[in-house]
Amino acid sequence: MTRSTLASAGLATALALLAPALSTPAAAQDSDLLDPQLRDLFHEALSGERAKEHVIAITRHHRIQGSRGYRAAAQYVIEELRRCGFDTPDLPVSLGAFLQAGDLDAGWTGGGQPPWTAPGGALANDRPAAWIESFPSDGHVIYQTWQSPSGWDIESAELRLLEPGDTPGGERLVGFPEIAMSVVTYSNPGDVTAELAWVGSGEREEDYAGQDVTGKFVLATGYGGAVHRQAVLGRGAAAVVCFLDDGRAAEHPDMLAYTGMWPKTHELQDTTFGFNLTNRQGARLRDLALAGRKVVLQGAVRGTGLEPYWMDVVVATIPGSERPQEELVFSAHLDHPKESANDNASGSGAILDIARALKELIDSGRLPRPRRTLRFLWVPEWNGSMAYIDAHPELAGPELGGTVLGNLNLDMVGEDLEQLHSRLILTRTPDSVPSCLNDVVENMAEMVDGVEIRTPRGGRSAFNWRMTPYSGGSDHMMFIDRKVPAVMFSHSPDYTHHTSEDTPDKVDPVQLERCELIATGAAWFLANLGSGDTDEISDLANLVMVRASAEMARGARQAQRLLDTAIKGPDPLAFPAALFQSSLQLSAASERSRGAVRSLATFVPAQLDKAWLDGRLALLDTLDFRHFMQLQDAMPGTPPAAVPGSERVPVRKTRGPLDFGLPESGLPDDRAAWYRALDPPLNGDMRFELVNFVDGTRSVMDIRNAVSAEFGALPLETVQRYFEDLVRVGVIGWKP
Repeated sequence: MTRSTLASAGLATALALLAPALSTPAAAQDSDLLDPQLRDLFHEALSGERAKEHVIAITRHHRIQGSRGYRAAAQYVIEELRRCGFDTPDLPVSLGAFLQAGDLDAGWTGGGQPPWTAPGGALANDRPAAWIESFPSDGHVIYQTWQSPSGWDIESAELRLLEPGDTPGGERLVGFPEIAMSVVTYSNPGDVTAELAWVGSGEREEDYAGQDVTGKFVLATGYGGAVHRQAVLGRGAAAVVCFLDDGRAAEHPDMLAYTGMWPKTHELQDTTFGFNLTNRQGARLRDLALAGRKVVLQGAVRGTGLEPYWMDVVVATIPGSERPQEELVFSAHLDHPKESANDNASGSGAILDIARALKELIDSGRLPRPRRTLRFLWVPEWNGSMAYIDAHPELAGPELGGTVLGNLNLDMVGEDLEQLHSRLILTRTPDSVPSCLNDVVENMAEMVDGVEIRTPRGGRSAFNWRMTPYSGGSDHMMFIDRKVPAVMFSHSPDYTHHTSEDTPDKVDPVQLERCELIATGAAWFLANLGSGDTDEISDLANLVMVRASAEMARGARQAQRLLDTAIKGPDPLAFPAALFQSSLQLSAASERSRGAVRSLATFVPAQLDKAWLDGRLALLDTLDFRHFMQLQDAMPGTPPAAVPGSERVPVRKTRGPLDFGLPESGLPDDRAAWYRALDPPLNGDMRFELVNFVDGTRSVMDIRNAVSAEFGALPLETVQRYFEDLVRVGVIGWKP
């Protein structure tokens, strides 16, 4: 029997095993989990129009992390929560307030419950409440592995072209505050008149070959902070000027990009300033420089600049009536420059409207309190989430002994589908945290796809959405690291992302309301699951089982394609390696499915006795492609070559995702260069999952295999080196 015939026969038998599960009545797969009356009630109460009004209000603030503008936006959110009836205490409600008042010894220093929510505190009751927790942000304080950003505040800024030109006082190119993104965030005050030097991207050493940029403005197409690090900190330039020069810029030449300095602690005192220009403006200056013309600019930034300040996290809760210690969390990052409507005033406005709608429905008696607590978090992206996690070690999922059962992270949820040619992306949990949350969210999206949502000022686009494999890029990562299942709501593509074109006119209240209804339906369903309604439990269990079998079928198809490619290829040795990789993918599909079924027990532990759960897992075992796995035994695939040390078991020393600069920021330059290659050996999602699979029992080889199944074959040597470097910088250790 040939390799092709043998492989096909194995898969055919395996797929035949799936037939009984896939023959489940279509109604079990297509029915909505949420009661139609609840769906209609949420549809009536939620308002994309109100959410868009919040978007417009939030975009008026220049919401840079650690800035006074961000604090103003946080105050807007807390005032709106107060307006719709959330209790807010009269006492200082943040760590920052205690620090500012000089009462740190007597006040709350973070960790566990703040005093106003502890027994006897101002908010220690069963009423919805809201407060702000503030965390020092000065560029020095470290939260786990994350350096806090510096505080920042400026009053005005402008950039003028003095030469060539005959305009008295020069031609004004950009100014702040009218175009907030024109200043590279975290710029310090200064006033410089100097010649301009063109350096290409400005992010690499080779961009400066043969040039002396000392005391000059540097013009570049790279990211502001990276250019500043090379030009100003590395070569004595005075300041930087950056402009957008990509495919988007060709179509939108008057759009400028948001960039930031993000200075490291040792760079704070040497940071100068920078400006962002449009493609039209930057190309003009570049062409003058390339033509040999002398270009002289005058740039001035006025105000405080970098300063010690605070990161504010707005917190609101609707306490659970029966299991208040168990929580479902809504999150959205509130930060970004003025405008930044879809990113992420849209998510912030959406969860603010969700909090308002649920509060009003409960107060009116049309809705009971949820059995489990609903928590809402408005955070500075990543940095603020990390500070909050650092102060709240109890924030953890069931796998770590915690009671946070799920997170719905809304980041860019209002895109006008027609204007931006976009779609809603619902990002699944990664393989390291399998969960039935994926099935619930997908079912809610299917439900909303059948609901006619229209508003007077909304779009008319048909609902366009996808459920996609895990990817990072937002605060859902922070929860997933704590083993809290988390799904991100986002949109892609969006040409306005991180640019001056991300304005409220591109936010659609219909799309906001669709996302609100999906998130509210999912959270409410899970917050009340296990209340005694066995029909709901049965519906979800059937749904999870059907989708688990479909997931395993997808794994089979992927494995077959992998084998077919190897069989048709010229290298006869490729087939054994492909067979090994296909076995990993099939095993991962099985474990994702089993994990989703096991996660049911976190929501309904009393109703799912061990015999019931074991029976469902045994059914999945029969669908586990045993014949195909036996095929591997009959003709083994080629595992990765042994690497000394790959049998060791890594253990974690920190909480929360590792800072994105690790391990390279803590390594000698020669070793760090491996990570900074143009084609890096590991992307960010791979790094995240490699660390997230570290549980004190899996070896380096085990982790390599798990992540290879998720993202494609990884060389064992690459994974081994990554862990060795994490050990070098002290964030990972080896289990004795």
